[in-house]
Amino acid sequence: MRHYGHLTAAERGRLFHREPAEFSLDSPVQTLGLALGATLYCPASRPRLAADIRKQAGRGVVSMVLCLEDSISDAEVPGAEENVIRQFLRLEREVPSGDVPLLFIRVRTPAQITGLTERLGSACRLLAGFALPKFTAASGPGYLEALTAAEVMCGRRLLAMPILESPELLHLETRAAELAAAARLADKYRDRIPALRLGVTDFCAAYGLRRTPVMTAYDVRLVASAIADVVNVFGRADGTGYTVSGPVWEYFRSQERMFRPQLRHSLFRGRAEELRADLIERDMDGLLQEIELDRANGLQGKTCIHPSHVAPVHALSVVTHEEFSDAADILRSGPAGGGVLRSAYTNKMNEVKPHRAWAERTMRRAEVFGVARAGVDFVDLLAAGAG
Repeated sequence: MRHYGHLTAAERGRLFHREPAEFSLDSPVQTLGLALGATLYCPASRPRLAADIRKQAGRGVVSMVLCLEDSISDAEVPGAEENVIRQFLRLEREVPSGDVPLLFIRVRTPAQITGLTERLGSACRLLAGFALPKFTAASGPGYLEALTAAEVMCGRRLLAMPILESPELLHLETRAAELAAAARLADKYRDRIPALRLGVTDFCAAYGLRRTPVMTAYDVRLVASAIADVVNVFGRADGTGYTVSGPVWEYFRSQERMFRPQLRHSLFRGRAEELRADLIERDMDGLLQEIELDRANGLQGKTCIHPSHVAPVHALSVVTHEEFSDAADILRSGPAGGGVLRSAYTNKMNEVKPHRAWAERTMRRAEVFGVARAGVDFVDLLAAGAG
């Protein structure tokens, strides 16, 4: 699979200076962590789950989480488990493994990991792994040990996506110690962890907070401080870091606005003004701003609860031609050269040593999301990705 693989070769040729590379379930976890992109969450109880998965794959979704936890009630769990097994078996009969997204199951207990894997049988070839809720140093070992046992059952690697959302990771008096302990545990299973996810909704719940459609997670200072500390521990560029995904954007319907839209007319004038109006009507301008702030704060990809969120996340994940040009210039200078270079776009300085880690990270993103042609911007990518 690959990003923008749902477009024709001609469309990709028009948009990309370097097209996104292919990846698979067997790719290195570092590659998969970046490649997750917009991870679409879906309640595991949906009766047409297999059809929904195929539909979203055809629209550019490359990773999904089938949720047995917060998205369904306690009473629905047994039926949702049966539904997941039934739908995986249907997918196994009807679809080659390369034609489905990376599929994760969000469980409630470690026992569900081994139980579901055993019941899936040969259909576990379609399973990427499990999302582990409320992950801490205390709860994590049970999940990760169950994952190891499940690997034996299915005969191959299974991936783990810990979700950082517990109050002890947020509360000031316990945060530093709990994050450090969770990191030590994750390091023991590094070869199975493509990314860590942030449960910002649960962080807000610990204080009775909820952001509005015109506010990003970074406007909620309590949440912003927790994100910063998670990146501080898990997102370092010294080779010890992980991909940390951006928080969920909760809104997908139009609501009465208190503030002016945040999308400039000049970006859309003369080519896609109807797209701008549609984004504003569906409160997507706030999402776009949050995606940009995610990147600036060291996060990559995003948890999504609505299909309309996928195209914006992917459009803003593509490396721009300017970013690529700057990164290439920095890396060509070599690690020992040092010095300052003027950007080929003549609008900034590129300082070789301090910007090297950024350049390396940018090139890794370019590998999985591609590099846009000069003159192609996120509006072009968004319009193409959204169809």
